Formats: sequence, structure tokens, C-alpha cells
Amino acid sequence: MAEQTPIQKDMQRKQGLWSERSSWLTHWRELSEYQQPRAGRFLITDRNRGEKRHNLIYDSTATQSLRILAAGLMSGVTSPARPWFRLALSDKALMEQGDVKIWLNKVTELMRSVFSASNTYRSLHTVYEDLGLFGTAVTVMLPDFENVLHHYPLPVGSFALATNHKGQVDTLVRDFEMTVVQAVRQFGKENVSPATRAMYDSGSYDKWVEVVHIIEPNADRDQGKLDGKNMRFSSKYFEPSQVGDGKYLSESGFKRFPALCPRWNVSGNDAYGSSPGMDALGDVKQLQFQQLRKAQGIDYQTNPPIVVPTAYKDAARGRLPGGVMYVDNSGPAQTVRSAFEVNLNLQHLLMDIQDVRERIKTTYYADLFLMLANDTRSGITATEVAERHEEKLLMLGPVLERLHNELLQPLIDNTFDYLVRANVLPPAPAAMQGMELDVEFISVLAQAQRAVAAQGVDRLLGTVGQIAQLKPEILDKINFDQVVDDYGDMFGVNPEIIVPDDQVAMAREQRAKQQQAMQMAAQAPQMVASAKTASEINPQGLTDVMSALQGYSTPAA
Repeated sequence: MAEQTPIQKDMQRKQGLWSERSSWLTHWRELSEYQQPRAGRFLITDRNRGEKRHNLIYDSTATQSLRILAAGLMSGVTSPARPWFRLALSDKALMEQGDVKIWLNKVTELMRSVFSASNTYRSLHTVYEDLGLFGTAVTVMLPDFENVLHHYPLPVGSFALATNHKGQVDTLVRDFEMTVVQAVRQFGKENVSPATRAMYDSGSYDKWVEVVHIIEPNADRDQGKLDGKNMRFSSKYFEPSQVGDGKYLSESGFKRFPALCPRWNVSGNDAYGSSPGMDALGDVKQLQFQQLRKAQGIDYQTNPPIVVPTAYKDAARGRLPGGVMYVDNSGPAQTVRSAFEVNLNLQHLLMDIQDVRERIKTTYYADLFLMLANDTRSGITATEVAERHEEKLLMLGPVLERLHNELLQPLIDNTFDYLVRANVLPPAPAAMQGMELDVEFISVLAQAQRAVAAQGVDRLLGTVGQIAQLKPEILDKINFDQVVDDYGDMFGVNPEIIVPDDQVAMAREQRAKQQQAMQMAAQAPQMVASAKTASEINPQGLTDVMSALQGYSTPAA
């Protein structure tokens, strides 16, 4: 048996991952049909599908709740309008140096500018919607000449994933179509298949060509080389029609895994996640069924079936509102009446519909994200607001940690690498050479996690303040400089606002010297007066006084 070519091995891996993913497709398709019909691509030919309509949706509560969830995560985790992360060092003492603080802040602001200039925030919103509905989302971030980076969000159903032994996604295979002209422009006419090249030469630019893209750990790399084919992760494009000749459209690599693959919740060693949309699907179906039945009940009352005498057979249009019918009445039975008495009580159905709606909103956390907007009470205290934010945090805490680990940390790491490649970073201080950077998340929801620690400090300071009224020296137990630093970290303030410890020490030393000089200047006149008084003392008289105090006198001369 002939040995397989590399492309044949890749195609076999792709088919295996497609088979492993197949058990999820039916569920994803159902989620899409009942909540987001235009989300997901479950066939390679799924493109520009205008026939995908909301035919199964009679009540849009789930769709609206999903949008609220996505918008809430966007504003609470990665708001474009305020800082949501900052670079840091594990060495906290080094971070207190002024030049180190300034450099970290400058690089953080540069990265935020890159996110704003690129399509990062638009892609993140798509990611949050896919996470809420399908439980799994993918966006591939690649270097870009104009904006440093560019995101390519992948619809659910167009990709397959695999994880390593730690449960981390490290393999992405996607199957998609490109037009002939797109393939030639991206990969070069000499690299496409003969069939694609022939279509290009004949002017069939808009015919579609199937392309497979696989990103996976590069097991065959030469660690002594730094070229694209020997990076930690390989990236390969090929046309399935090229499997026989073993020629790739493109081969390259990445230092880090370039795909961001967050999952809402993961069970065991699953490669794909579960979602609020899955939890709400039963309620969503029930709501659609109830709305259909309610509409039918209203129809029965407003347009019930009727019994019509045969004499009225040809007067159908005349029976409409405002119509006129000319018939010969032969008796009282010649009347139009309802086929049966329709008097349905919809109150219980309406109450149950409202209950189902509330369950869907709760499943999507819409009630939490809108709790302040929907609260019309006046006089809400800051304490109550803080406690309700903590309530939101308790519900979203596990999800927030997974977002940090699987979405935002890789996003920042890859962006930093791209900035290094673009050679746009400011020179780092000498003290930072060889230091590894950390990332601290300071979004609204991330700060809510730290608010628990802040409340502990508040209670401690309040208690110590009361004790200090009785025993002032108790304040010596509090390191107020550290309190200010910790509050700055907890609230995510600009580090340039808080003066570094070394500058504080210098300022205090100068202030102490100034106070000492002022005290010496103030004491100088008193010291001169004391010296003058001492010079006027009679030594003989002083001796006589001392002798008297000692009980004897000096003999007279």
C-alpha cells in the first residue's frame, strides 16, 4: 500500500473530526432555527441564504434575550469605551517603579488603540452571541498590514475542533468555499489546482472552489529553525481536489495558536461547550407552541366557523363587514350563526406565557443585565447597587473565568506578539529585561470580583477608625501606602495617578529635611539668647550658690 501524502493525512484528520462533531450538528441546527435562523453554516454551500427566515419564531423573547446577553458581556467584559485590561508584572516591587509603570500603561493604551482600529470589537460581539446560543465560538486572528491584526469569525457548523491532554483547544479544521478570483489572489495562480487555474483563465472568476484550512500543533518542526514552516503551530490550506498530487495552496505557521475558541461550559473532555441557549430550548419551543395556540384561540373568537343557510351560498362577499345580501327569507332559521359557541378564557394561557418568558430571560441572564435599567424605584442606595452587582457576579463568575482563559488572554498575547513583529512598541526599561508580562482584567465584571476584597478593607478601616478614637496609636498597625496601592489595583485606576513608592520615599525625605531646616531656623534666636545669658553669669556667684546648696561655704581669702 502506497504511503499517504501529507494532504491525504490532513484530509483523513478532517474527516475524523467531522465525524466526531456530527452529534452536535442536529442540536446546533435546532438552536439556530428557533432563535437565530441566520446564524450557523451547516453545509459548505450555506452562503447568501436569503430563504433562512424566522418561520418557527412566533415570540422573539429568546432572540431579544440573547442580544441582551451579548451586549451585556460586551459592555461588562470588553467595553470599547473604558479600559478592561492592563499589563502587569509578577514582581510587584518592580511595578512600583515610575518608568516601568509608564511603559506598561503606554503599551496597554497602544493595544487598546489596535483593538479599536481593527475589527476586534465587532468580532467579539459575534463571539458572545455564538457563545450564548451554541456554547462554542471561534474567531481566527491573523496579522494585518494595515491594522496590525484582523479577525475572521467562523460560523458554527463550518469548523471542527480538537483539544490537547489539558482540555485546551489546539486544533482547528474548517471547510469553506472561495471564489476562483479570491483563491488566485490569496494563494497565487501557480499554487491553485489545475481546475481552478482553468476556470480563472476562462474568466469564470465567480465560480466557487472548496478549500480546507487546518491549524494544529506542528509535530514535525525543526526547533532549530525559525521560519514559518517550523513554528509551534502549522497552518495549511489545500483544495480537496489536490489531495492526489500532495500540493498545498499555502503552508505557514504561528508562534501561538491563532484561533480564539472560547466555550461557555465544558463537560468532561468535550471539545465543544454547552450554552444558555441549550438550557432554554425547551422553554423556547413551549413559548412558540403557546403563542400559536393563543393566536388560534383569538381567531376562534374573532373569526369563528359559521353555519350559513344554503340560500346564502353565492353571497360570500356580501357576508363581509359592510356587505349586502339579497335573499328570500323563508323563516327564522334562515340566519348566519357560529357553528359552536366560542368563549375561550385566555387569561391562564397568558399567565403561563409570561412565566415561560421570565424563565427564558433568567436563563440568558437578561434579568441580571437589565436589573438596574428595569428598576424604577427611587432612592436606591450605593450599597444596594453594589450588592446586586455581586449577585450578577455570582451567576457569571465561572463563565467570566473561562472567557479570561480561553478568549481574552490569548487575544492579548497574540496582539502583543504582532506588535513586536510590527516593531511599534516603545523601548522597555532596562529593569524589565527578561521579565514575563502578566495581564490583569479590570472590566466592570472583573472589578466586581475584586469588590469583595474592597469591602473587607472598608470594614477593617472603619473598625480601626472607631478604635483610634480611644487609642490613636492603633493607626500604626495600618500601612496606608499599601491600602492606596491595593485600592488602585481593585478599582483598575490609571497607574499614573498613584505615585510610585520610590518617588514617595524621595518626596518624604525632602519634606523631612525641609521641616528640620525650618525647625533649626526657628530655634536659632532662642539659642543665641541662651548663649548671651550664659556669658553674663558670675562664676564666683555660681560657686557660692553651689556651696550653699551643698551645705558648706568656701573660706574667704
